[in-house]
Amino acid sequence: MDSTTSGSAKSDLTEYLDKNYSRTRDELFDLLRIPSVSAKSEHNADTARTAEWVRSALETAGMKATIFPTPGHAIVVGEWRGAPDAPTVLVYGHYDVQPPEPLDLWTSPPFEPTIRNGNIYARGSVDDKGQLFLHIKAIQAHLATRGKLPVNVVVIAEGEEEIGSDNLEKFIEDKKDLLAAEAVVISDSAMFAPRQPSILSSLRGLAYFELNVKGPSVDLHSGAYGGAVVNPAMALAKILSTMHDDNGHIAIEGFYDSVRTWEPADINQMKTLPFDSETFRQETGSPELGGEKGYSILEQLWSRPTLEVNGLLSGYTSEGAKTVLPSKAMAKVSCRLVPDQNPADIEKLILAHVQKVAPKGVTATVKFLHGGRPWKAELTGPLYDAARRALATAFAKPPVLVGEGGSIPVVGDFERILGAPVLLVGFGLPGENAHAPDEWMSEENFKIGMRAMATFWDEYGVASKTD
Repeated sequence: MDSTTSGSAKSDLTEYLDKNYSRTRDELFDLLRIPSVSAKSEHNADTARTAEWVRSALETAGMKATIFPTPGHAIVVGEWRGAPDAPTVLVYGHYDVQPPEPLDLWTSPPFEPTIRNGNIYARGSVDDKGQLFLHIKAIQAHLATRGKLPVNVVVIAEGEEEIGSDNLEKFIEDKKDLLAAEAVVISDSAMFAPRQPSILSSLRGLAYFELNVKGPSVDLHSGAYGGAVVNPAMALAKILSTMHDDNGHIAIEGFYDSVRTWEPADINQMKTLPFDSETFRQETGSPELGGEKGYSILEQLWSRPTLEVNGLLSGYTSEGAKTVLPSKAMAKVSCRLVPDQNPADIEKLILAHVQKVAPKGVTATVKFLHGGRPWKAELTGPLYDAARRALATAFAKPPVLVGEGGSIPVVGDFERILGAPVLLVGFGLPGENAHAPDEWMSEENFKIGMRAMATFWDEYGVASKTD
């Protein structure tokens, strides 16, 4: 075996990471304190400041780093190309975060990192600043202890993932020579369970839209006009009620036409995972679970599409009573998609359905906000072999293959534009509140994640030579 993968060399990396952990955690906390909320224009300066922070961190790690402006938030690229005969790996992450509201549900302030019960609480701790930063520190461990990496590494960090990555696809197209790689690594997801390392094999896609229903030109007195004028709020409720049948199936014509059936081996592998539906229910705080009948919970989450209402707005909602017949109503609706569904096709189906079922007396319009394609991988080859070995070494337990109900649209873009396989290996945990109050990341996972990715570079360096 190559000397760089010897046990003593690996422990050198671990020793470096452990010795410098206090400083590393302080640096992570500095990053988490910046409110880089990409969805809100009042935080544009904070988001720009975060891009500069990431650029500086990459340079401190030993990489050449550049900030590239976009029509929205900037993209940061770090490069280390000191292994001319070795492959190049692209590491992707994002430095923007979700809005922290509702603020009153946070136990501690969202942008003041706090450790409780072994977890780091802060907005962005797990999604995705903590996971992006552990990659930077794993790279730094190699360059600080050895002065080199076994492969070339490029890091790309964007600031618009939480708002749809509107400028990322074009950037990849325009800079595909700069970003060219034999493999892509992304950590923006969760492990299946505590101390159970996981490799993602699938992601659901997304079609997100806004449904607006317009009735009278202004709000009306519900006594003077109610019963004679069609109520937009009731009309919206009627439209939404037609989108599912009593078994939880989506009742939109053609919605399932392109859904790929998972192989029996994949379904059987799901059944071997240590999953308990009652524990899952308790984690959600729901009185009872639902969903599409005829499928297990993991099948519902990983292999089946969904249509969910994300928000509703109409009429008077403040304290007390105000008897109005609202002039308009609005719903935010998202569809999680599975292979081989296409967001553009779903858009057409939704529009046709709404036009078909909307009651007379109102005008219903559909505005599509953003979307992304689903993804499923065949986990074979040196990239995945190296990841399995690195995770097994760091966690002292072999990884399992899992699916993910969420969406990372850039995965498909990387594969299509760069022609490179994508490795999705996350260090979050179930129930980490990634888009909710009290978001957290396990401090243990942050530490082990750095060790795992430091080991991965050695493992991939060897695997790529023997491929």
